[in-house]
Amino acid sequence: VQLVESGGGLVQPGGSLRLSCTGAGFTFSSYGMSWYRQAPGKERELVAGISGTSDITNYGHSVKGRFTISRDNAKNTVYLQMNNLKPEDTAVYSCRARRFQYDYWGQGTQVTVSS
Repeated sequence: VQLVESGGGLVQPGGSLRLSCTGAGFTFSSYGMSWYRQAPGKERELVAGISGTSDITNYGHSVKGRFTISRDNAKNTVYLQMNNLKPEDTAVYSCRARRFQYDYWGQGTQVTVSS
């Protein structure tokens, strides 16, 4: 099983980034997918989640209205579109695949919001 994130980087406040997470080695469409983030010295927090069929999404309070999660099951990929980024969005962003007792994590990608 493998989850590989990409799309992180350095962006100015107010800018946008799109993160991608591609899975392999499991039936991607059967898993709920989510994005988490962890900033230095802080606990990991849920950013957004999406069901296998994309009919249910949920967002962390601090990103509602700015971030959008989506998925393309044909490409085994989940996306996180991040708009109007703020310095407090700086963190390592990781994707997670979960179905019943099966729980997989990616290695993460760094997002830095700074002028």
